[in-house]
Amino acid sequence: MPGAFVIVNPIKFDDLDAVRREVCDAAHAAGAEAPTFIETSEDDPGFGQTREALEHGADLVCALGGDGTVRAVAQVLAGTDTPLGLLPGGTGNLLARNVGAPVDDLGDAVRIALTGCERRIDAGWLLLDPTSEQLAAPTPAADRPDNAHLFTVMAGLGFDAAIMDDAPEGLKNTVGWAAYVVSGSKNLRADGFKLTASLDGMPSEPVTARTVLVGNCGTLTGGLELLPEAVIDDGLLDVATITPESLAQWVGVASTVLRGKTDDGPSIERRQARDVVVEVEPAQRVEVDGDVLEEASRVRFVLEPGVLVVRVSS
Repeated sequence: MPGAFVIVNPIKFDDLDAVRREVCDAAHAAGAEAPTFIETSEDDPGFGQTREALEHGADLVCALGGDGTVRAVAQVLAGTDTPLGLLPGGTGNLLARNVGAPVDDLGDAVRIALTGCERRIDAGWLLLDPTSEQLAAPTPAADRPDNAHLFTVMAGLGFDAAIMDDAPEGLKNTVGWAAYVVSGSKNLRADGFKLTASLDGMPSEPVTARTVLVGNCGTLTGGLELLPEAVIDDGLLDVATITPESLAQWVGVASTVLRGKTDDGPSIERRQARDVVVEVEPAQRVEVDGDVLEEASRVRFVLEPGVLVVRVSS
């Protein structure tokens, strides 16, 4: 299949040349030409590289380098008909897990990216401190403003973003998702924040929260379903507001999640909507698909249905 590009984050691999050879060998085995590789940089995690691939007539753009690379590539491909191929790299591979793509076999992932079926999925947009015009616009990210960030899996603020931000990169490389457990334990006793939320224009009563999670899909590493009713192409965002006031209540939240319960438990409320606006005091750190952004006092989450084409197993 000519016209395939691979956007690769070189720092994710100890032997990048070996990874390139494995990808090319798998492409040849699938009856395709070797893809063109474009490396990300410290200044650009994949946005400009994906635009370059599209300018060269890419028929397929694959992300190879972890969830951050996937998010950058997906943000540029959203709204086009060019499919996204998911090649495993990094710690989570969360979008791949949620669409059933391989996360442990690079060669098999290349084969599926080149020869698999196309599936249209939803994507969410997060707007940091949106303007009044952006709050009113039905599709606020259409012109890709600087404060708009796409997410394919989930976004959040508060405790969720704090543990992402505080997990040491070296520890993630060594022990994977266990690094987030270490980070989470450091942030358990942080103060809550005042939260006011509006779901599809319906305001809710203010609460003192520790974190808000908004998911397009809900499966994390190890099959853990944080948002068990979230479906990646149902036209809805799933919202979890978590409000524990003590360590015991944190244990109750963990029990609810680990047992895969769909009903709300102690200190956790889950709802669905297409358009979510939250206001917090004080400002909180924000994350999208694991990438930590700056703090914000107001955040809008908006679903864009069927905007992204992903290659999946036939």
